[in-house]
Amino acid sequence: MKAHLTRRYMFSASHRLHSEAMSAEENHSTYGKCNNPHGHGHNYALEVTVSGPVDEHTGMICNLVDLDNFVDREILERFDHQNLNTLSEFSGEVPTTENLCASIYEIVQEGFRHARLEKVRLEETMMNSFEYAGGAEIWR
Repeated sequence: MKAHLTRRYMFSASHRLHSEAMSAEENHSTYGKCNNPHGHGHNYALEVTVSGPVDEHTGMICNLVDLDNFVDREILERFDHQNLNTLSEFSGEVPTTENLCASIYEIVQEGFRHARLEKVRLEETMMNSFEYAGGAEIWR
């Protein structure tokens, strides 16, 4: 029997949406108030969905402690209370929530081996959320 598990985590980070490849006018017209030179912050809600067979001895897909420890160490410690623009993950790209979502997916996909990663969902505001489930190409 295969089942899915979705776990939710919270973190806060700031960013400025700005592309060096565009003029000041283009940046302002594309990103609006999110292009503020001082940046702005979000309280993100991250959902990580994994799947796998239900172990007949434990009744679980994976141990929640393993998933929580991995996300704490590899995601929350890396991104919580950070200015995303200053991180190496975004040295060549705009730290949009779409790109942050894909980056988190890649980190979990490469490092978490206790279950199959299905998708990552990142809620930026009550009105905006983004999902990435991998694929042959990444939008970056």
